[in-house]
Amino acid sequence: MPLASGAKRVGRFTLRELIGRSSSTMAWQAQDLRTGAAVMLMLPRTASPGQAMLAAWIDTVRRAARLDHPRLMAPIEFGEHDGWPFLACECPQGAKPLTLWLADQPMPSALDAARWATDLLDGLAFAHDAGLAHGDIGLHSIIVDRLGRARLWGLGAAWPDRVMTVEQTEIATLQQQRAAGGQDVLAIGLMLHQLVARAPALDEADLPSAIRRIDREIVRLPWALPTPVPEALRAIVNRSTDRHVHRRYLSARSLQRALEGWCKVEADAKGGALALLVDKLHAVGHLPARPGLAQRVVQVGRMDTQRIDDLTDVILEDPALSFEMLRAVNTAELSGHAGQVVTTVRRAVELLGTSGVRRAASSLRAWPGPLDAAAANALERGMRQAFVAGHLAQLLAPAGLDGEAALLVAQLQHLGRLLLLYHFADEASQIDLLMTPTPDPDDERRLVPGLTETAAAMAVIGVSLDALAHAVAHHWGLDDRIREMMQPLSCNTAVHTPENIGGWLRLVASCAHECVGASSLPAASQGRALALVAGRYNRALGTTLESLREAIIDARQRLGKHLRAGPRSAG
Repeated sequence: MPLASGAKRVGRFTLRELIGRSSSTMAWQAQDLRTGAAVMLMLPRTASPGQAMLAAWIDTVRRAARLDHPRLMAPIEFGEHDGWPFLACECPQGAKPLTLWLADQPMPSALDAARWATDLLDGLAFAHDAGLAHGDIGLHSIIVDRLGRARLWGLGAAWPDRVMTVEQTEIATLQQQRAAGGQDVLAIGLMLHQLVARAPALDEADLPSAIRRIDREIVRLPWALPTPVPEALRAIVNRSTDRHVHRRYLSARSLQRALEGWCKVEADAKGGALALLVDKLHAVGHLPARPGLAQRVVQVGRMDTQRIDDLTDVILEDPALSFEMLRAVNTAELSGHAGQVVTTVRRAVELLGTSGVRRAASSLRAWPGPLDAAAANALERGMRQAFVAGHLAQLLAPAGLDGEAALLVAQLQHLGRLLLLYHFADEASQIDLLMTPTPDPDDERRLVPGLTETAAAMAVIGVSLDALAHAVAHHWGLDDRIREMMQPLSCNTAVHTPENIGGWLRLVASCAHECVGASSLPAASQGRALALVAGRYNRALGTTLESLREAIIDARQRLGKHLRAGPRSAG
């Protein structure tokens, strides 16, 4: 056969230079003898094992050639020469295969690598929707054009796994398509790992070979790298190459969205997190109001104007309205009162009056906004957790600290989670899945811990929930002091006695936040987790395991009374 004997011709194409190869395919720079044009040629590493396999290969490439997408390069010709199948693509002016690009240029930045990956995933998602997978993604099958955009070529160039009849294909199509698409997404993850780490994963430059090892070996970006990798990108890359299939990205679109989110954040560090939400904030508001709340506000507002307590109690029933009141009263126009920030709903009511309260209530989207029943139920559970955290903080507040301020700050520490549940319902489900412990494939009796919420959020949307909340708070115009208070204390840092009121509010709210998190764990893990919280805050707040348990019971009882007193949420 021509290549086996060292010949430099495949059909009417003369081979000039090897671009690169994998264990499945090889790519060449070539010249079209008919037109003199420079082309790229891709073909399997071995000649045809038979006519049936060759026919299946031709059929796959023919289907791939019909796809029209800017990130996919369609072949200008495909066929067979002496039993050796090939496909040819023209190389756009100024474009280079990634193998040659890396040989001539400095290594790309993490941002450039992520943008290339999003380009390729965009094309792959289109191909997967059409029922086709690439099957052999590698540096040799990627082109970087003169504008710095990445394109994929060689779709279907590798030999199919097996030949199926039409009937077999129809039966097995969906399952096989999902598996093949998953392999493509994994290949992109491995490629991104290689570009970011400056070295191939598992020291395996051949991506198909690395894919075959992925379920037996752990692939993680090393901590010591020539160039530091942002934490959010690290989480995305590590998730994309996780040995557990169910923890990887489910589709090309899901990985694409995560990388696009991170790219937005990285490109604009000041407002990147908000860029994920800004369109939705305008379209559906920040959070929906509980059913019947506006009517209750109007009803109470018609009472004696001195009964601020009643109006405050109604507002505190709904975190969305509490946040809106806080936003409204802490705008630049109203924040000049003695240089003090407003951290209680009561003070907000005093400053805005009943008319201001009614305006705030009427500005909220009616429950549950655009959410379906399942997503609305998830948001309702999140609202309940915020409610419990608020009242728990109120109970934990030491003498002299405004309990209502502690309540509001604790609810604000749940803002990121609530925004996620409302604006990114599908992504919220993915994050919860990544946080769930799973059986160890090597020992099913042992559970593998899930990711932390921060790591899972970074892996799915490219930004932490705290960063989302901080960006939205900045968008609302909240004071720096409020934004600092609403940032929960890191679980990895020691708790110190605060030096000011803001520090105390943050500390009490953080303790409540951690208590809610601990009480949400499986029953077998709650006691130990809650004991750790008690120990962390004992010196500052005098907390014990028993006192926290009693406070949680009390806060949940208040939630029960709240639910019985007011209209139930939809779902």
